[in-house]
Amino acid sequence: MAGVTQPQDKSHFILPDLGEGVHEAELIKWRVSVGDTVKEHETIAEMETDKALVEVPSPWTGTISELCGSEGEIINVGSVLVRYGTPETAAVTAEPAAGEAEASGGSDEDAGTVVGSVSGELSVSDRFTRKAPDPASGNNGHVKALATPAVRRIARELGIDINLVPGTGRGGRVTASDVHGHAGGAGTAPAPTAAPAAAPAFAPRAVAIPEELPPVDEGNVAEVIPFRGVRRKIAEALDRSVKTAVHFTVVDEADVTELDAKRREYAKVLGAKLSLLPFVMTAICKALRTHPSLNAIVDDAGSQILRKDQVNLGCAVDTEHGLMVPVVHGAQALSVAQLGQAVGELARGCKDRSIERERLAGGTFTISNVGSYGGMFATPIINYPEVAILAVGRAKERVLAENGRMFVGNVMPLSLSCDHRVVDGAEGARFLNTVVTLLQNPAELIDG
Repeated sequence: MAGVTQPQDKSHFILPDLGEGVHEAELIKWRVSVGDTVKEHETIAEMETDKALVEVPSPWTGTISELCGSEGEIINVGSVLVRYGTPETAAVTAEPAAGEAEASGGSDEDAGTVVGSVSGELSVSDRFTRKAPDPASGNNGHVKALATPAVRRIARELGIDINLVPGTGRGGRVTASDVHGHAGGAGTAPAPTAAPAAAPAFAPRAVAIPEELPPVDEGNVAEVIPFRGVRRKIAEALDRSVKTAVHFTVVDEADVTELDAKRREYAKVLGAKLSLLPFVMTAICKALRTHPSLNAIVDDAGSQILRKDQVNLGCAVDTEHGLMVPVVHGAQALSVAQLGQAVGELARGCKDRSIERERLAGGTFTISNVGSYGGMFATPIINYPEVAILAVGRAKERVLAENGRMFVGNVMPLSLSCDHRVVDGAEGARFLNTVVTLLQNPAELIDG
């Protein structure tokens, strides 16, 4: 696993590699303050990568002299997280830190995107290999400025090269006041007239508000909730999905009266509670054999569709931290009872934030059980880069008619959303019809 080399003088701690593909993390909470003496392996901060929390421990015993980040800020792997010093130097540093934070223009909670997730306590060891980024020469030959993401954003909006702005903050950092002051001087760079070559990240971040938008009424506010953490990551994923995949939704209903009776039999034999969800998962796995175009992901960067052989079934889980989508890998090889057990384990891992990063990635198809909260039909958003998602509504008793006779049955609503770039409308309808047929024929579903 790649990493970063920690300094031998123990003067500062570099944010280490948090897992494969993870290049940055959001600082959720500081567990220490300037002036605190920490022991080796004592947790100093809580970081969030994707949808799991990471407790970052101190690599050695020392006194915290500087916290290099604000709660809600995105910290890049390889950046200095904390600095160490003596109790005397820490006391001197603590007071100006608050003043600089005020001058820098507020929080950095909109700083960017977090990728991947890791759970459990991070162990700091000699496995780190990369160097920490100290002030380095930029592309224009100037020293790269030290600045928070929020200050860099201000500079971009004003069309200023932040590397040309003299920093007056602690350690030579460029503050928001420095940027605004430079904007009023002769060194101001002309505002760009065209969009930059590199497209900005899709993360919901603070940008210039178009004049046509109405102002926000800030009166009578009961609570202000920072737009960060899991909620922001959900927004990022949904934003990417709706802007990339071409959604269409088809709905149908399944008479699950016989299936519900079979479920009760299974639950009695197993001696455990069993919902209809594992049966629906089994139906999806079987239907994907007949309709493999829905068991796929889109590689937009490579302009190709990757059909998958194994069914890695994502199951949306609602937690107090927000929506999480753990994945049952190789779901097609599991029995109904095994699927039920797997879903229960994944749900518990999501709710207590202990789930491993690998179990939150690699999905090929997603199921969302909106019925567990009383919902019926939905228009689910695809878990990009997958190409389809099935929302399962709450099964309810209804009066049904068949071959001229009326009876009371248990009906389950189903809503399928597909990426129209990959799945034609007719194929989506055929897939959903296959799922309905399987759910209405328990013998074929379980024994077929």
